[in-house]
Amino acid sequence: MTAGDLDSPLLGRIVRPADYVRVLATPMRLRSPHFAVHHLVGRPLPLKRPMGRAALAPEVSNAVDAIESTGHAPVTAKLSTELSTGRAGASETGVDDLQDSGPQALGETPMTSGGLDRWLGLVVPKRHAKRAVTRTLVKRQIRHVAAACARQLEPGLWVVRQRSPFDPKQFPSAASDALKEAARAELRALFDRAVRGERDRLKPRPAGEAALRGQSAKSKSPPPDTAEGTSCAA
Repeated sequence: MTAGDLDSPLLGRIVRPADYVRVLATPMRLRSPHFAVHHLVGRPLPLKRPMGRAALAPEVSNAVDAIESTGHAPVTAKLSTELSTGRAGASETGVDDLQDSGPQALGETPMTSGGLDRWLGLVVPKRHAKRAVTRTLVKRQIRHVAAACARQLEPGLWVVRQRSPFDPKQFPSAASDALKEAARAELRALFDRAVRGERDRLKPRPAGEAALRGQSAKSKSPPPDTAEGTSCAA
């Protein structure tokens, strides 16, 4: 399956770095061994010009680093200025790096007229998926599951980020069917919980935990939720 095989007219794509940082500045809504979900009620900031493909924007990368080390994403002075004025900087670039070249399953944002009230952003850092083919595989699974659940998600901006690597001993191939199924099963369970309105209760993270997490991350994904009436992902 390619990213263009699944169409979701209800789900837009977050493209501005400022929107990513806005969402990442919120506490994690849900998390699993390899993924975290953030949600912000609202709409994307106005888009002044088309966004091109680019590597992960520095401010987003910094926000992810801060989350993984302290549990909080900083709101910088640069971002605060942009949020208060709504002016796009000259160096502004897209965030969802390594987009598939085929047709997109997710609509561009913002919409000029009605329709969308849910948007999705993806953050798959290279430190958690070193091979480009692995990052592409993970992003496709996130899009697939999110699109299947789009109608049942709360309105707002959703960002899914990979928070730890899959165990290379269990998944030696960079893009195997086993890795695809493991990622999809974990994401199904995560989005089923999001649809039910669940939230994780997160405890303050002890200093140094982030550095150890990559060495001790669980290699097995949790089984998908099979409760009747709660599953939204195909």
